[in-house]
Amino acid sequence: MSEAPKPAAPKAAGRAGRNTELPEHLKSYKGIWVFVEHDRGHVNPVSWELMGEARKLADKLQVSVSGIILGGPDEPLDAYAKEAYAYGADRCYIMRDAVLKGYRNEPFTKGLTDLVNTHQPEIMLLGATAMGRDLAGSVATTLGTGLTADCTELNIDGRALAATRPTFGGSLLCTIMTLAYRPQMATVRPRVMSLPRRDDERTGDVVEMPLGMIETDIVTKLLAYIPDANRNTVNLAYADVIVSGGKGLKNADNFKLVWDLARVLGAEVGATRAVTQAGWAEAERQVGQTGKTVRPKLYIAAGISGAIQHRVGMEGSDVIVAINTDPNAPIFDFAHYGIVGNAMQVLPALTQAFRSHLDKRIRKVA
Repeated sequence: MSEAPKPAAPKAAGRAGRNTELPEHLKSYKGIWVFVEHDRGHVNPVSWELMGEARKLADKLQVSVSGIILGGPDEPLDAYAKEAYAYGADRCYIMRDAVLKGYRNEPFTKGLTDLVNTHQPEIMLLGATAMGRDLAGSVATTLGTGLTADCTELNIDGRALAATRPTFGGSLLCTIMTLAYRPQMATVRPRVMSLPRRDDERTGDVVEMPLGMIETDIVTKLLAYIPDANRNTVNLAYADVIVSGGKGLKNADNFKLVWDLARVLGAEVGATRAVTQAGWAEAERQVGQTGKTVRPKLYIAAGISGAIQHRVGMEGSDVIVAINTDPNAPIFDFAHYGIVGNAMQVLPALTQAFRSHLDKRIRKVA
């Protein structure tokens, strides 16, 4: 009597023993969601930057884009929805509840996970802000899905989100895909993506869903908002002109030359990680993977080699001017204009030239 055939061996999982095939029950997940972050009446611009990126990804997948808006009943959530349509959304999911006025992790996590479980998106994007990072991690953990943080590029590979981010301290870029779980989640820092063109003629659908949570269910209580009167007012992310300095400037006294040029141009001052670690500039002025991402109209880099850790934070600038004594410095590979020279000599010359030029324009107007 012949031996019964043995069952086929299960398909090998990934290197860590994990399955890389998407289960059948998750194949129905469709669409791209963007969490619309707002606080005290203002939407964080990173939400609209992500909306533009979501629109590009959705067009490749031929799916819709939805904005996710959570807030209190007296907040202008419908106005935020209209803005979401203008920046590319086809639909908005709105959840209104008194416990959602003011961000708290517990009710926002429940609200967002309930929405995901009910409406099943395949991709969800959040800003890598203090709120977005806190919420994204909690939601991904609750849903048991993958999350790629601080992405610098998003693309589609098949139906998978290919999320690229720096790794090993910014020395390498890696692309991560969540193959066997849904939704695929990613966070992106402000100014990594460009702001899309606004179209106020666009409209969309609204889907409202209750939260079903009461105040006594929530451990954390929001008592009051007290602004920090002494907070640093550095606004690197949305500056039009930035003058940045690196360790090539040798010492803190020479770094003052960066400030001199910035004052003449009405610019913000940026710095590399090495400079902020040395104490020549505040940590809030750091540009790079572990600092701020910027997209100014003009970025002047003095004494900066252009290592990838810094590059990913500023390569989206419209015009990059590099000043370095080393003609083989990596920054010259992607700068639009390069000056091979000593920054301690070039910066004062630029400062004087700009000052003279601007003075002439002022006199001409007068």
